[in-house]
Amino acid sequence: MSKDPQETPDTQNGTEATMPNQETSENDSDLKQKGKKGKAEDSLQEELDELKDKYLRLFAEFDNYKKRTVKERLDLMKTAGQETIQSLLPVLDDFDRAKKSAESDKSAEVFSEGVAMVYKRLYHILEQQGLKSMESNGIDFNPELHEAISEIPAGEAMKGKVIDTVEKGYTLNDKIIRYAKVVVGS
Repeated sequence: MSKDPQETPDTQNGTEATMPNQETSENDSDLKQKGKKGKAEDSLQEELDELKDKYLRLFAEFDNYKKRTVKERLDLMKTAGQETIQSLLPVLDDFDRAKKSAESDKSAEVFSEGVAMVYKRLYHILEQQGLKSMESNGIDFNPELHEAISEIPAGEAMKGKVIDTVEKGYTLNDKIIRYAKVVVGS
């Protein structure tokens, strides 16, 4: 036996003796640290997934907002002059009545050529802006397009159909801005 101060009787034969409680306590602490790391990684992964989900939802919501505002802006541009055009509708009605009256054989009034040109030009400009008159006479009554002023007795062929239009209906870019006021056959 050598007298090395570091050698003990257990280390003399080349084997080191360790206490069994030391190994298990080291393994337990390693497992606890790994468990804590695993829980921390899991919670971080959950938080990351949650943040990704929030980001995607926020991005989609913003994208929808952009699309909606573009659509609203286009709709606003289409109907920007709606109030002005609606205020001109009675003028068109007066022109129509004057023209109809002048074209009557019994009328002494004349619808001059200059006034006819002004009427055509005004109507053409309004059509360019998207205004269209609705034709109603002779078609089936539709409460989504027509406003019934009265009903008059009519034959079977004209029952439920528009007999006369008192006031024309108009659409602006396929949106009804004034319903046609009609007389319906019953």
